[in-house]
Amino acid sequence: MSFGHYKSSEGSNVGTAVTFFLIGVGAGALAALVLAPKTGKQFRRDLKRGYEDTRETVQDWKEEATDRVRDAAERGADLANDLREKVEPLRRAVNRG
Repeated sequence: MSFGHYKSSEGSNVGTAVTFFLIGVGAGALAALVLAPKTGKQFRRDLKRGYEDTRETVQDWKEEATDRVRDAAERGADLANDLREKVEPLRRAVNRG
């Protein structure tokens, strides 16, 4: 994951927003854990649990994004095939004329 390279496309803006959101959530969770009056053992357990929860959430988001991209690509391919079928008679008529 690259944090230093941003493009102006819509997908990249969403990715950038999600990246900064996750950084903020992580920083807030870490600050809360550091400032909470807990023993070292409790702190490490809470930190590990927070990391695992965040990792699972990011994995779920990644799978959902992958599914949405795949669906959009399939819809685009279907649309291209439909357009090709509609344009083919016109192409044949132009080639004959």
